[in-house]
Amino acid sequence: MRYRKIQVMGGRGSAQDQFSSTLYSLAVDSHDRLYAAGDSGIKVFDSQGKLERRWATAKPVFAVAVAGSGMVYAGEKGQVEIFHPTGKLADTWREAQLLGRVSAIGFHKDSVLVGDAAHRSIRHFEKGVYRNTIGANNRTSGLLIPNGAVSFGIDSDGVIHTANPGKHRVERYTVSDQLLGHIGRFGNDPAGFPGCCNPTNVAVAGRDRIYVTEKAGPRVKAYDFQGNLISVIAADEFDGNCKNMAIAVNGRGRVYVADTVRLQILAFSPEG
Repeated sequence: MRYRKIQVMGGRGSAQDQFSSTLYSLAVDSHDRLYAAGDSGIKVFDSQGKLERRWATAKPVFAVAVAGSGMVYAGEKGQVEIFHPTGKLADTWREAQLLGRVSAIGFHKDSVLVGDAAHRSIRHFEKGVYRNTIGANNRTSGLLIPNGAVSFGIDSDGVIHTANPGKHRVERYTVSDQLLGHIGRFGNDPAGFPGCCNPTNVAVAGRDRIYVTEKAGPRVKAYDFQGNLISVIAADEFDGNCKNMAIAVNGRGRVYVADTVRLQILAFSPEG
């Protein structure tokens, strides 16, 4: 499958639709709006790439996610802020021990999964109550993340697909912390994960698609759940120093990727 670049949004600057210093996370909602977390705020772009609204967060924001209800979750250091779709603050979860630095958020039914980069694991909350930790019951006491970020996606069955870059793979877990398996291997060929620590970021879309980003050099790829390479979506579109490039996929298969140096959001569409 081939993809083509169709759009570039944001960029480094002081305009309302730009970012001054950071671009950490991307998410899409059921209406194909794109949410971008950077600096100390969230920006929302419509399906045509036009800035629709923006609002500030209490702290620098490392993760953004949109629940099925439309509520927007923002991950920060030691806390998660929850906003109405309009940007009005609804609630704040504060937990310094469980939410060291929130770099990813996902949902399944009543569960909220929170990636804690400080503790290299995923926290499972249900209706706001902590239930258990995922990914830390191993010999390394957590995911191997030299890049400093936990990234995962959740499929329609509630399985968590999380990057474990130090092991060159994407691992599958249940919410009860059962390791179901993994895909990926070290390799410099297109299907492999090269370098010391790839893939860095993960998104899940459709019934059997895993999308990943890599660093050194930066590229974007798609796999099926069995680990077969579907496409190298892009490999020469990003600043060579990019790492931890956030990725999100909308309901039409459009792939959004953050260039963390130029602070741009690049959109790719499947041909045909």
